[in-house]
Amino acid sequence: MLPAVVAAGMLVPVVAGAAPASAATAPQVSCTSGKAGLAAKLQKDITAALATRGGTVAVGLRDRGTNTTCTLRATTSYDSASVVKVTVLATLLWDAKKSNRYLTSRENTLATAMITKSDNASTTTLWNQLGVTKVKGFLAAAGMTRTVPGSGGYWGLTQINVTDEQRLLSLITARNSVLSDNARSYVLKLMGNVVSSQRWGTPAGAPSLVSVHVKNGWLQRATRGWRVHSVGTFNGGGHDYTITVLTDGNSTMTYGVNTIQAVAKVIHRDLVPTASSAMRYTPTSTPMEAYVAVPQGG
Repeated sequence: MLPAVVAAGMLVPVVAGAAPASAATAPQVSCTSGKAGLAAKLQKDITAALATRGGTVAVGLRDRGTNTTCTLRATTSYDSASVVKVTVLATLLWDAKKSNRYLTSRENTLATAMITKSDNASTTTLWNQLGVTKVKGFLAAAGMTRTVPGSGGYWGLTQINVTDEQRLLSLITARNSVLSDNARSYVLKLMGNVVSSQRWGTPAGAPSLVSVHVKNGWLQRATRGWRVHSVGTFNGGGHDYTITVLTDGNSTMTYGVNTIQAVAKVIHRDLVPTASSAMRYTPTSTPMEAYVAVPQGG
């Protein structure tokens, strides 16, 4: 992992300009950066990428190299769908660390299927093994104070938000006291080996010089349509950044995927403007994820 590098210069906060009267209360993209002009560019481009998109979108960005952050609806809660599987894995590793033990062969098999293939049965097995008490214990240790585990075994209905997901990605990508270095490397290894049909979302437009680690999720419910989410970490070639995009109110899964990828493409382009179009990642045109169980009628 690359060490955090704080760019010289002051952080310059930038927020969107005055909104139309009909959207006067709508949250606006807010960016800060240690690199001159970058915050304004990101704010403008993310706002433009979302200008014609429906649904409710939340965005988080942190780039250690330029000391840049962007947020939109940072504390709005969303049903997690399969994105929570990274939290389940982190909880498993955190709990094993407390007992000073390695994962068993069985746990490794379950964790690998859970992340790389988004296998729901493996997730349920690990969720039940850990129990909600341990999940809450990890969330407290990680400082993910607004994340609420799903009840009744419905881990896909865990309530997540951009702030906590970005916190989780930060713990995975930098040395800390919550997750060991070996645990962090293990999480990144699995997120880097996600099957091709599930490598959509935040990797869209990522330059080829960075390593991509991703976990996505989607879920359709009776109200507010489809929830479609993507979290990713990107490092290498002098770059080290994380992106979270959470959405709901999408008419279809594909609509949500396209919204996320529109945001991701401008972020990657603004952070790494020198990469040619031929050097940027194009995700699958047939994105897939695993269906997540929800209560009947929900």
